[in-house]
Amino acid sequence: MSYYALVPAAGNGARMGGETPKQYLPLAGHPLIWHALSTLCASPAIQRVFVVLAPDDELWSDEEMGSCGDKLAVLRCGGETRAQSVTNGLRAMAEQIPDIADDWVLVHDAARPCLTVVHVTALIDDVGDDDAGGILAVPVADTLKRASGRQDDQMALPAIMATVAREGLWQAQTPQMFRHRLLLDALDFAPRVTDEASAVEALGLHPRLVKADSSNFKVTYPHDLELAALILEHRNRR
Repeated sequence: MSYYALVPAAGNGARMGGETPKQYLPLAGHPLIWHALSTLCASPAIQRVFVVLAPDDELWSDEEMGSCGDKLAVLRCGGETRAQSVTNGLRAMAEQIPDIADDWVLVHDAARPCLTVVHVTALIDDVGDDDAGGILAVPVADTLKRASGRQDDQMALPAIMATVAREGLWQAQTPQMFRHRLLLDALDFAPRVTDEASAVEALGLHPRLVKADSSNFKVTYPHDLELAALILEHRNRR
């Protein structure tokens, strides 16, 4: 049984603004994506790390990313959506690795640069041999509000329609870890999901929730880069 990582990185990160795709924005001396890739490559349990790029990606630098080590492999088969990129990546992996069907694949967001080897190890250890797989996640701590479905003409901001009970709610993170064959079947069955666990859930399975922490957040808006830089700087000082 082997473990592989798959990082979809074919998107353009539109919510960040600007022309440079989010995964290539500078962060602590490297492109944002480098941090996630270097952590996955440094994880002893992971044999290879596959990054899925758009076929016409011209910003990827073999020289820059080569510092992650020889575990890293590039797949230029990205699709229009995350699910398509992951599906294409899984199929491309199967062409390179014989008998991968029952091996584990850890799918990780390119825009979660603060992942640690400890996070990866915890996910692998806690999921164990559970065929439903599992994901990193954190329990929801804040009070949640459901907003109105439309904006009032007299109001610039949406209104609160209800307070949502947070008991039992978790915020999904990545990596999300599933057996290769199961994940490919799940994405074929539910191709419009926004994360891999949702596709597996659609098959009637119940992936495990492995508690992580808030440092493993996803860079979505410009100010998130500042927070990520502070976290990485603090770790480097230790």
